[in-house]
Amino acid sequence: MAPYTAARFTSRQCDPCPDRPARTHGKSARTVNFLPRHLYELQATNRTDQQDPHWKRLYATRSGIEGTICELVDAHRARRSRYHGHRKTHAQHVLTGIAINIERLASRAHHRPRGLTAFQLYLDSRDLTWECWWRQGK
Repeated sequence: MAPYTAARFTSRQCDPCPDRPARTHGKSARTVNFLPRHLYELQATNRTDQQDPHWKRLYATRSGIEGTICELVDAHRARRSRYHGHRKTHAQHVLTGIAINIERLASRAHHRPRGLTAFQLYLDSRDLTWECWWRQGK
C-alpha cells in the first residue's frame, strides 16, 4: 500500500467553498489523500504513456494473452493440477494448451466466430487494431 499523506477537513471548513458541490457529496468531514511526489510523477508518466499508439498496440497483444490465460483457468480448470509433481503438471499444461489450439483452429475452420472480449470491443469502437487471429469474431 502506498504511503499517502492525508488531509482532513471538517464540514465547517468545506461548506463555504464555492467548488464543494463539484468536489464532494459527503455530509461529514472530508479526507483527501496525496501520493508522495515520486509516486505521483510515476503515475502521471504512466498515464501519458498509455495514450501512445505503440503502447496501445502492445497492450492489445497483452489483452489476447490475458484472454488465453483466463480461458485456460476458467474453461479448462487449470488453476489446480490433477497430478502431483512438476513433470506431470507440466505435461498437463502442455496437453491443455494443445487442446485449446485445436479448439481454436476447429472454430476458425468452420467459420464459427468466437465472442469478442470487452477490451476488443473497446479497440474496435476506436478503430484500433488487435493482432490475435483466434479472437477475431469478424
